[in-house]
Amino acid sequence: MSTRSLPVSLVVSLLCTLSAPLASQAPGSPPAPAAVPATGFPGLDRYRASRVAVYSDDYGERARYRAANTALPPPAATENRVVFFGDSITDLWRLDQSFPGKSYVNRGIGGQTTSQMLVRFRQDVIELRPRVVVILAGTNDIAGNTGPIANEEIEGNLASLADLARMHDIRVVLSSVMPVHNYTPRAQEFFASRPAERIVVLNRWMREYTAATGVVYLDYYSAMVDDRGMLRRDLAEDGLHPNATGYAIMARLADEGIQRALTQDRSR
Repeated sequence: MSTRSLPVSLVVSLLCTLSAPLASQAPGSPPAPAAVPATGFPGLDRYRASRVAVYSDDYGERARYRAANTALPPPAATENRVVFFGDSITDLWRLDQSFPGKSYVNRGIGGQTTSQMLVRFRQDVIELRPRVVVILAGTNDIAGNTGPIANEEIEGNLASLADLARMHDIRVVLSSVMPVHNYTPRAQEFFASRPAERIVVLNRWMREYTAATGVVYLDYYSAMVDDRGMLRRDLAEDGLHPNATGYAIMARLADEGIQRALTQDRSR
């Protein structure tokens, strides 16, 4: 059938439909940005949308500590340098106040997942030549900060971080994911996006993995959970990030874990 036998109105409609994608984009212009998939959590959706440029240009955020790493001198022969490596819980931790006089280096970046941490592990940990690395990660993976990820994939990333460290004679302290509470308005979304059962399962895997490999397990969870399976109300205002009381508990446990790592049998 030729277009001559079609009604004029139908021909016009077809031409408009076929040409619409071409008319909406000028020649040579970049493609329109894809919409960020919704997670069902408004705060997380806003966060993910705000990070599109980071995820596309510097996924691991290696630029964050590049200058600081360059300025950091090699450790002295007798120095027990420790790198604290993690997300915002590490990033916000004032190590100089919790561990005065200690050679402890903070390499936390707020919002990061284990997938991002793998990207920057060489420059932010291995090349700093610490004796010990304290890894605290996984809560943002569970929340889906960089997209959905199964517990098994988180476990693989954590095992890869530990393997890389041990290959370079760095002793590993692997920290449990901390519980989250919903006792305040600010805490509601953090709690809802981090199912307690996933935290429990991931921590169980960590305990089994560390027992099998000789990596030190740092159990923040047991010291900070309440009788309802949530983070104690007095340890965080927003349900996720520790306050001074929370960090005081963590400091004591971290110091114990570091000492265990420094004195452990290296034959394993």
